[in-house]
Amino acid sequence: MSGPVDREDTASEPLAPEPAPVLEVRPSRVADVAGTRVHRALPRRGRRTIGAWCFLDHFRAERPDDPPAMIGPHPHLGLQTVTWLLDGETLHTDSLGSEQLIRPGQLNLMSAGHGVAHAEDGRRSGRAGHGVQLWVAQPEGTRHGAAAFEHHADLPRVELRSGEAVLLVGALGDVRSPARADTPLLGVDLAFDGAIEVPLVRAHEHGLVVLDGAVTIGDTTVGPDELVYLGEARDELRLRASGPTRVLLLGGEPFEEILMWWNFVARTPEEMEVAYRDWQAHAARFGTVRSDLARIDAPRPQWLPEPPTDPTRGPRA
Repeated sequence: MSGPVDREDTASEPLAPEPAPVLEVRPSRVADVAGTRVHRALPRRGRRTIGAWCFLDHFRAERPDDPPAMIGPHPHLGLQTVTWLLDGETLHTDSLGSEQLIRPGQLNLMSAGHGVAHAEDGRRSGRAGHGVQLWVAQPEGTRHGAAAFEHHADLPRVELRSGEAVLLVGALGDVRSPARADTPLLGVDLAFDGAIEVPLVRAHEHGLVVLDGAVTIGDTTVGPDELVYLGEARDELRLRASGPTRVLLLGGEPFEEILMWWNFVARTPEEMEVAYRDWQAHAARFGTVRSDLARIDAPRPQWLPEPPTDPTRGPRA
């Protein structure tokens, strides 16, 4: 499940005059992605990134007859898509020629670089799945590079006092994920019932989203689809749960300023305008995806003036 980002996600808001609280708790926004209802925790107004993590959609079936997600070929620029499933199956196909079925407990990671396109098809499972789609902004050193795809069928697991941690990206103590990371990152799925302690890197910023259950941090209790920004300068994180709970913990070095629009991460509007025109023109930059799902056209960037109209021929492309 990937994108798109719209103005409601990325619009700026004025800074509050009072100091930020120790824990910043924000509800996710409900969004529609190709007919699938998702809970978008990142980006949100006032909180666009945690480290290089810049996008988090949590999706799950809300009714037994909810259809599987079917998202036709669409482009990406300057980011990595990270797909983590808890239920269901999704077939990933991309313009690199990759064709990979992802199942629960497995990770797909696609690096867009200068440009890539892909499709996601959940029809094989016959039902709506449960999982998260994340984006990671690529740094200057890799965002202009070649696209790549990798699949990890088995990820490192760390036993906790009251549960288990699955390491998606980065390192937790001495355990490291095999997934690519272009900047220092942490992405870990925590499943527990009771009290746990998780080591953190003090120089990184961290945040978490509750996927199932509820978790207590200090005196604050957080429920499903609430984003908690933890800030920096923490050596460890202590969490408590009174029932089965699942939390996605994210962290990383504070990242450079980025621009996000639709399925693109860039640094200037001009970069995104070029990518928009290239996708609409079927340029070789994004390649071709083998999929029977309909190709998704890009919306016109809101900052571009409308093209002039010839009354005898209609709008010009």
